[in-house]
Amino acid sequence: MSVLPLVFTSGWASGINAYAVVLLFGLLGAAGLTDEVPAALQRPDVLIVAGVLFVAEAVADKVPYVDSAWDAVHTVVRPVAGGVVAALLAGHDGSLPELAAGAVGGSTALLSHLVKAGTRIAVNTSPEPASNIVLSLAEDLGVAGLIALAVFHPVAAAVIAGTLLAAGIAVVVFLWSRIRRFLQRRRQRRTEKRLATAGGAAPPVA
Repeated sequence: MSVLPLVFTSGWASGINAYAVVLLFGLLGAAGLTDEVPAALQRPDVLIVAGVLFVAEAVADKVPYVDSAWDAVHTVVRPVAGGVVAALLAGHDGSLPELAAGAVGGSTALLSHLVKAGTRIAVNTSPEPASNIVLSLAEDLGVAGLIALAVFHPVAAAVIAGTLLAAGIAVVVFLWSRIRRFLQRRRQRRTEKRLATAGGAAPPVA
């Protein structure tokens, strides 16, 4: 069977939490539960680094505004991680060229990352922090569940991942006006702060 469904699902999951993907694949492979995981992801040093960064993301991801800053930093990290994991999976399997797998994994990770970042910006417009925590937990559980499913039932996992990606894009499009207003207000505050620092008069907030 082609490794493409597994590559697609790993790409989607990497866009949500790349460190969780590396950690889960590595642990499943190291435990001997699957032969689909390449040895590079099972190395102890890789698992330790992925585990530490996963904990850091688990904390940052649940704090309003800190989560958006974390997402901004990972705009490059997640797609690159998705492409690398996909290429490793393809190279291990041999049924899909590594370059093509990397392109699929990286582009899918970028799309799911943009959906996550956009959704978080919309959530951060609400005054209470509970929604951030609930959404973060749902994302963590979704990534864990789909990666585990993808190892044993890759096609079913890819269908679910594709459905979630399409639904996420639809949600971001629906919330775009809210996201745009939030970004405009943030840019205005930064402009006012720079003017105040320079001793100029800041324009009134609309």
